[in-house]
Amino acid sequence: MKRPRFAPVLLAAALALTGCSLEQATADGDTVEVVIGYQSKTINTVTAGTLLRAKGFLEQRLNRPGGKKYRVQWQDYDTGAPITAQMVAEKIDIGSMGDYPVLINGSRTQASERAKTALVSVTGYNPRGALNMVVVPLNSTARSLTDLAGQKFSASVGSAGHGTLVQALTRAGVDPRSGVEVLNQQPQIGASALESGQVQALSQFVAWPGLLVFQNKAKLLYDGAELNVPTFHAVVARRDYSAQHPEVLDAFLQAQLDATQFLNENPLEAAQIVADNSGLPAEVVYLYNGPGGTSFDTTIKSRLVATLKDDVAYLKSIGDFAELDIDEFVDDTALRKAFAERGLNYDSALAATANPAPVRGTDPLLNSPVTEPALAGEIWFADQPGTQVAADPTSLLRAIGQARAQGRTVRAAYVPDAELGTRWFADKALWVRDGDNYLPFTTSAAAARYLAAHPTGVSVGYDQAVNEVRS
Repeated sequence: MKRPRFAPVLLAAALALTGCSLEQATADGDTVEVVIGYQSKTINTVTAGTLLRAKGFLEQRLNRPGGKKYRVQWQDYDTGAPITAQMVAEKIDIGSMGDYPVLINGSRTQASERAKTALVSVTGYNPRGALNMVVVPLNSTARSLTDLAGQKFSASVGSAGHGTLVQALTRAGVDPRSGVEVLNQQPQIGASALESGQVQALSQFVAWPGLLVFQNKAKLLYDGAELNVPTFHAVVARRDYSAQHPEVLDAFLQAQLDATQFLNENPLEAAQIVADNSGLPAEVVYLYNGPGGTSFDTTIKSRLVATLKDDVAYLKSIGDFAELDIDEFVDDTALRKAFAERGLNYDSALAATANPAPVRGTDPLLNSPVTEPALAGEIWFADQPGTQVAADPTSLLRAIGQARAQGRTVRAAYVPDAELGTRWFADKALWVRDGDNYLPFTTSAAAARYLAAHPTGVSVGYDQAVNEVRS
């Protein structure tokens, strides 16, 4: 007997009445579908995405022997916008994205009770805003954003990278609407546009600025840390789905805590796993996910919530943004429960402000442990499995000089910016010699500020600095 052609219509109507998705209805009756939206190349979300998926923490938490069965679907996107679109359509249950996209997510999903979301945890943050940056071609003569007035910028409009650009231009006295032309492009499209000369600058979120600089396709013009405004990535969950399956949200947050602990305790291994599963160079992943980089901390800190409230003005300036009750949108109830189930004190973790994974260890050249993580760096040699710690930038240069004399290859070396604290590639930094000390800076503007205040300082190239310290 042939099935009537209107059967799919009747099925869809029945599904709408029962509140089930087609995927959930067609699955085994004992299997619950879980759809996760993530961004494999946005490596500040790895504890809710790439690393979490690769380690299988969520599946391990969900599928216990003798219990209900769950099927997890992972959907990878370049930005947060398509994740939000899928959540509005009730096709993604849990997603992770940056702070500006999170606000858009809350605003656009709130009209529907079944699509409505809550911000349930943070993946990682930078207290000053260093996760977003503006890069320019290697041959660019621009030394500041004002030098690019009237030029073309590439950015993903509505993203954290675009938000940083708008704030930075405003502070520099350039109207972000009429003072420059912003092309709304996906990160990889913008990277190609920058390389081909179609745009004069690109403003993006992690890991795009570091990737382009590492590949010698761009240089850093503006470090988002200059804004001194926190930037972060977070997890949003559909309230209706969470109410129907509270055990799924609990398992997800527990799994995120598993991934966060793994990353903070095994940063180099975690970076290599993320690199293998995202296609990004491990050296770039480790720039952000390594010690002293992103603070991977799931708690929803009050300063981050305050930042969300301040970001609303930006979103209203670029388009239609429905008012959102942020205090109601942010909900750490399930996260507090997850902490309690592990015997952890959520309020203590909430109050902590230090990076959970600072640079630790002993500097072999100085034969002393790191005492000031804010000065410490790391060297990743090609011929050893781990990294070598340097107590300060000068010691790091000396270690690299000795390694060169021995014929050893450096995969990457990382130092904190002397002014802003941003973790950066040592060979891409701008160096200043002041007496016997060598100071790295992420941008020429930062180095210029130091030199203006310290007449004894002198600009030196990276190789020159290595040779001087070695001699």
